[in-house]
Amino acid sequence: IGVSPIAAAAMTGFSLIADSSNTFSTSTQVTGQCFAADYTSPTPSIMVTAILDMEAAYTDAAGRSISADANLNVNAGLISGETFVPGVYMWGSDIMFSSDIYLKGNDQSLFIFQTTGNVVVGAGAKVILQDDGSGSTPLASNI
Repeated sequence: IGVSPIAAAAMTGFSLIADSSNTFSTSTQVTGQCFAADYTSPTPSIMVTAILDMEAAYTDAAGRSISADANLNVNAGLISGETFVPGVYMWGSDIMFSSDIYLKGNDQSLFIFQTTGNVVVGAGAKVILQDDGSGSTPLASNI
């Protein structure tokens, strides 16, 4: 998790513990590390790069059209238990799931979910990455 251009103090409720180098912090509520623009170098420049990458990915994803008519408003946004294959999906509503959903593909697969609403995930619900039989699973970075 990271915040920028604001300071680490903006990450409220996480009980952050700064590492001795002050380049990141940890929290019992986060698996991994937490970053903020006011941490020691090189963290601020890494945050700028991450933001630029995120903006480029968003612009690319927002400019894509749905892959097929079947990918429009899947189950009116109630997608608990659904399995998705690679493609671009679009909803004109919230996307909600209270149980696991499945993304079935390989390490080259791309999944884009576009919505005009919110993404609402129920407690304990997960996004499960499944092998399509190719011997690899989708990469989290391709979602």
